Parts: sequence; C-alpha cells; structure tokens
Amino acid sequence: MSSFHSVPILDLSLARDPNTKPAFLESLRHALLEVGFLYLSDTGLTETLIQDVIREGKAFFDLPMDQKLRIEMKEAPSFLGYSRLGNEITKFATDWREQIDLSTPQQVRKPSDPLYYNLKAPTLWPSADLLPRFRPVYEEYMRQMSKISTLFTQLVPESIGLPADSFSRFFDKDQQHKLKIVKYPDVAELGVDGEQAQGVGPHKDSMLTSYLLQATDHKGLQVQNTAGQWIDCPPIEGTLVVAIGQGLEALTQGVCASTTHRVLSPAKGTGARFSIPFFQGVSYDAQFESMEMPEDVRSLRKAILDRNGGRQDDVEFTFMKGRWNHLGEATLMNRIKSHPDVGERWYPDLLKQIREQQAREAEERAVKDVEHKSGVRMHQLNGIGAHA
Repeated sequence: MSSFHSVPILDLSLARDPNTKPAFLESLRHALLEVGFLYLSDTGLTETLIQDVIREGKAFFDLPMDQKLRIEMKEAPSFLGYSRLGNEITKFATDWREQIDLSTPQQVRKPSDPLYYNLKAPTLWPSADLLPRFRPVYEEYMRQMSKISTLFTQLVPESIGLPADSFSRFFDKDQQHKLKIVKYPDVAELGVDGEQAQGVGPHKDSMLTSYLLQATDHKGLQVQNTAGQWIDCPPIEGTLVVAIGQGLEALTQGVCASTTHRVLSPAKGTGARFSIPFFQGVSYDAQFESMEMPEDVRSLRKAILDRNGGRQDDVEFTFMKGRWNHLGEATLMNRIKSHPDVGERWYPDLLKQIREQQAREAEERAVKDVEHKSGVRMHQLNGIGAHA
C-alpha cells in the first residue's frame, strides 16, 4: 500500500512559458490525482503586496472588541464579517480561531432571488478611520488572486486532457470570491488543557480551489492522505497552499481529489498563527453535473486508489447526487451548520432542520456503536467458550 507523505511544490511561472508548460501540466496532473493539495510558487504576487496583506490582517485583530463587533457576522445574513473566538463549529467541535470573512464586490439580494443569494452581499469592512489601508490592500489582493485562480482553473482541465475553458460555464460574469483572515491563538492563550487543541476541525473546502497564504512560521496545517494519516503542510516562504475543493471533485467524477485537512492550534508559548485563505467562487446556481472524463485519466485515478487500498476519509462528501438542486443550497446549509448564531438570527427554520438531522445521525451512530460493542463482546465470549 502506498500514499503520499509530502505535499508537492509547483512553480506557476513554468505554466506561463510554452517551453516548460508541458512539464508543469504533468506535475499538476500528479498533484491532482495523487494528493489534492499542492504548494504554488512564483505566483506573480509582489512581496510588497504580500507584506501589506499580512500587516493589515494582523492589525485587524488588534482593534478594540467593540469595533470588531460592529461588523460581527451575525449582523447580516451573508456570513461575511467578524467571527469571535470559538464561534464556529466543525465536526461537532469548537474551532478555536478568530476571523473575518471578506468578499469581492457584490449587490444585496433582491426579494425575487433565491434565498442562497444572501451569500452574495457587500463586505462588512472595518472602520477606515482606524485601518485606512485595510480595504484598499485587501481589494487589490482579491483582484490579483482572482486572476491567479482563473489561470489555475484553466490549467487544471488541460492537465487531465480537457479543453482549458471546460469550467468557464460554472462562473458568473461578476463572479464572487471570498477570503478569510484567521488568527489561531496558541494553547496557552486559549487556556486549554493539554498540548493540543482544534484550530479548525477536519473538513474539505467547498468550491473549486482555495489558496492559502500562511502568514506566520507556525506549523499546524495538516492534510489527510488516502491511508488516513495526517501529513504536515508547513509554511514555505514565497508560496501559496492550494486545496482542491469538493466542487472540482464532483465535476471531474472524482478524478481530482478534494483532500480533508485540519489545523492544530499553535503550541504553548509560540504565539498566534495567522493565515489568509482565498476561496475561488463558483456560481451558486451551478448544478454540478459531472463532466465526461477521458477514459485514461479515470482509469489512472482508479489505479491510484486501488494501489492505495482505497480511500480513508474523515469527512463526508457534500455534493452527493440528488441531495441539492444547486450549489448555493448546499453552501448555505453548510454555513448555517458552521455558524449557528447566524442561523438562529436569519435562518431559524433551516437551522431547525439541520439540528433535527444531526440528532437523527447521532442516534444512528449510537445504535451502530452499541451493535459494534455487542458484536465484539459476543466474539470474546465465543472465544472463551472455545477454550473452556
């Protein structure tokens, strides 16, 4: 059995040169089929912009709490804005992180629009009097990241034998993209018992691709290989970490793997970890019908899974066929599940549905657990009888 034990590094500048592009596409194909995660170097982002983004992001968390609460996430139905420490849930456990969610420019939902259009809304920006450079820096960064993500999602289909524009129909003309600025306090600051805490629990990103700027030198990001092992993804200067989202896996019939990942809180005394993920958006009206994949690529992916003994995964796939009519419905329900305080204020009926479903799932797990323990006990008793 074999599975990946490190995350590959790809040089994006190679994709911009016709002479080196074929080698880049071959490396990208390996990363997509074998790993579902990669580092991207030489992205074209200037060092000045990167340092501005890091400095302004850290400065946000130094604002007085009353200023951060002015733009708290539960003040709007968009799931944009500030989220307090410990206010998000993943895998039924608290995520020990503080964050702010931003968006590229969008308009407020009209009454005739689907409910999930609430996710398309203007950003709740912090006070320009206190952070005059924050908004222009992040608007510029999101513009640059929009270009990088567009290029990358043209390279993905090329690497698996499809036309470069294969995914273009899944994007809106004024496509929304989102970004988080995240602070993970260390274990000592949290006051948590033990040496380890959940920064964010095991999960998969929803859309096509996401791009993480690791803004401090802390380890903590880990990805899960097909054997179920957790592999470190430490910061590497000058790179972005690219995660393949569930949307891309759904579109490609599982050829491009969406890999489960998590973040552990920084160790005691190491200070806060900061990270800035950019999430490439997809049309919320998309229905995610699977695309036809080249037979050789599908066969290669199957061979990889067979060689690895299948795929052990801690996270259920979101885009199960027949569960949702549109991506926006699945995304809205996931956001309510992660931020129940926003759900209580703006989506109480949907939150009630989620909690009822979670209660049913918990009951089913409890029954299976009892059945498993009973089976083990019966096996043990039979063993005792056989040796009596």
